[in-house]
Amino acid sequence: MTMKSTRPDRQRFIFSSLIFIFFLCVLASINEVRFDSLLKFGRCAFQKFPYQSSNSSSTNFLATNSSSDDIRIIGILTLPDQYQRRHFLRLIYGTQSPMGAQVDVKFVFCNLTKEDQKVLVALEIMRYDDIIILNCKENMNKGKTYTYFSSLPEILNDTDRPYPPYHYVMKADDDTYFRLENLVESLKPLAREDLYYGYVIPCPSMDPFVHYMSGMGYMVSWDIVEWIRDSEVPKNHAEGPEDKVFGDWIREGHKAKNRYNAKWSMYNFPEPTRCTHELWPDTIAVHLLKNQEKWIQTLKYFNVTSNLKPSKLYHTLGN
Repeated sequence: MTMKSTRPDRQRFIFSSLIFIFFLCVLASINEVRFDSLLKFGRCAFQKFPYQSSNSSSTNFLATNSSSDDIRIIGILTLPDQYQRRHFLRLIYGTQSPMGAQVDVKFVFCNLTKEDQKVLVALEIMRYDDIIILNCKENMNKGKTYTYFSSLPEILNDTDRPYPPYHYVMKADDDTYFRLENLVESLKPLAREDLYYGYVIPCPSMDPFVHYMSGMGYMVSWDIVEWIRDSEVPKNHAEGPEDKVFGDWIREGHKAKNRYNAKWSMYNFPEPTRCTHELWPDTIAVHLLKNQEKWIQTLKYFNVTSNLKPSKLYHTLGN
């Protein structure tokens, strides 16, 4: 009698469990549809009503917060004969390791014209692999900047690389000192598309939508680099003061809805002029380091060698 009464109870229990599981599956499917619709609505809202800030026209939250990719940056323009400067900058940037970023310092110049250049630069490439030689004649305001930006998509066209190969491309002078950790931190909340970043000039201006970025070091997102390659706007206006010409391209092409003015964290070395200030801790870049004394003063201020490990191999070494 006990076995007969137990079997119907067990069947009812199994039947009730199956109905309950079916009900949970239906409920989960309904919630998934609603949640997906909510995400789509949120994306639409961000696109139509981007967050506004005093420095950038919009902040692309999806690009910066949902991606696990490191920020990738490139570029310094220099001259073939600046061997000592390149070696010095390798020391400067080789000792910086910003978290959450891949900063590739590449030295960029035009075709070599001397026999000693062809030998010495070849040795540098073999040892460091950090040089880009453009197909142009060396110049400052006659198209080198255009050649640099327009050539990169082809130069970096490698299927083994992630896309884009770099999130940002920088044009920097070789007399500018960038503090890479501060640079990366300033980029983290910014958009990775349609971005134009730098120090707005002329000096009194704080509006990146009216004027343009100083040649000391400005940066654009990869999509703008591809636009420079494809557009007739920069192609037909390649010559002239390079930083102003670059700003003209952006304005005439209606590009860079996202702009960031890094003034006064970027500035010229302290001199008795109104366009600079004293060195300070929140610095991203210092420009016009034209001699060794200015470099040494700058590096000492930022305690660049403070992390030097003690060793019995050297008797004394001041910071």
